Amino acid sequence: MQDRCYSGCAAVLAVALLVSSAAFGESDGPRRAPALRAEAFEHAYNLDHDRAMSLLQQAAAADPKDPATYHSLASITWLNILFRRGSVTTDEYLGKLVAKDVKVAPPPAVQATRFKKYVARAAELARQRLEREPDDVQAQYDLGVAEGLQASYTATIEGRVVGAFGPARRAFNAHERVLALDATRRDAGLIVGTYRYVVAGLALPMRWMAYLAGFGGDKEKALALIEAAARTKSEVQTEAKLALVLLYNREKRYAEALRVLTDLKRRYPRNRLLWLEAGSTALRAGSATRAARELDEGLAKLSQESRPRMLGEEALWRYKRGVARRALGRFAEARDDLLLVEQRRDAKPWIKGRALLELGMLADLDEQRAQAIARYEEATTVCEAAGDRVCTDEARGLRRTPFRDHASLAIVSSR
Repeated sequence: MQDRCYSGCAAVLAVALLVSSAAFGESDGPRRAPALRAEAFEHAYNLDHDRAMSLLQQAAAADPKDPATYHSLASITWLNILFRRGSVTTDEYLGKLVAKDVKVAPPPAVQATRFKKYVARAAELARQRLEREPDDVQAQYDLGVAEGLQASYTATIEGRVVGAFGPARRAFNAHERVLALDATRRDAGLIVGTYRYVVAGLALPMRWMAYLAGFGGDKEKALALIEAAARTKSEVQTEAKLALVLLYNREKRYAEALRVLTDLKRRYPRNRLLWLEAGSTALRAGSATRAARELDEGLAKLSQESRPRMLGEEALWRYKRGVARRALGRFAEARDDLLLVEQRRDAKPWIKGRALLELGMLADLDEQRAQAIARYEEATTVCEAAGDRVCTDEARGLRRTPFRDHASLAIVSSR
């Protein structure tokens, strides 16, 4: 959650809905659509995005009046854009919360058009239902999801954080209304809790503006709402768990984040990125042994993959494992991983900068001070250009004082 809103991933339906679509006749479209959506999100959370989209298209054909299918289509489209950008890991969202626009590359035109079409249709259908029945809880919920997706897309894909404020406020209000109408709808607590957390983390002037606009704050209440959503079988249970992985990492509650990841890995064994998150979280917790184990397992999965990879994915894996191996004293193996990062043309700048920093540390440990300083100088340039202030400061400090004298840097994990 660096300079944009984050809501984990799109919604997943309860396991009880996972029934074969063959059990229904063509006239039972409204009954088939939820089952198809549930199956679609099982595939989506296992990184089978194409299969998920195909199933959701079938669900839209089965029941073209259900807003849930259209906001599900929008969700997968949004996630796919983030995946191709390499922006779906916790590392991307651990920086300081800000409320200003950022410069980002435009999304693929086809996917951008598709997202806008789907999210607009979802909102339109929900509003039509609310016109007929203003207290329709499900319609309020669907409208809130559509508005929340619009806010997330505007901030993360378009970089217009200020422009996301309007739909975010509408999403918050819609799901607060859901909770007022039906307190058992804990799924609505995910959006309400997420925005409360974001507001609580803003600088005071922006926080007061958010309060005046109708947002609530209170970090503890926010986490409680999201934890309740994660405990309750609903359309957003998995999304709530993914949100907790991020928020627990932000709060340095690493053991709790690892427990959630263990559960998610068991449920979604084809999602190799869960192993990457587990390794990264273990590094932040200072457990290099567990980190190396998680990353070894995940890299073994990556080596057997035929599906698309996230932008810069192997470089990120190798950087993380290089950090773990260096912390364990396996210096030659760490160097092999980090040199591969340096050679990868698709490595994100912040990853390359951090890898250069680690290579400098290894040179220091090998008592090659001149080589270490050269690496730190490279890291300073790359990290500064990437906007990675922590890495920049560390590189400058290590140029002055050898790594052996920086006991506080026993593990320097990514963000």
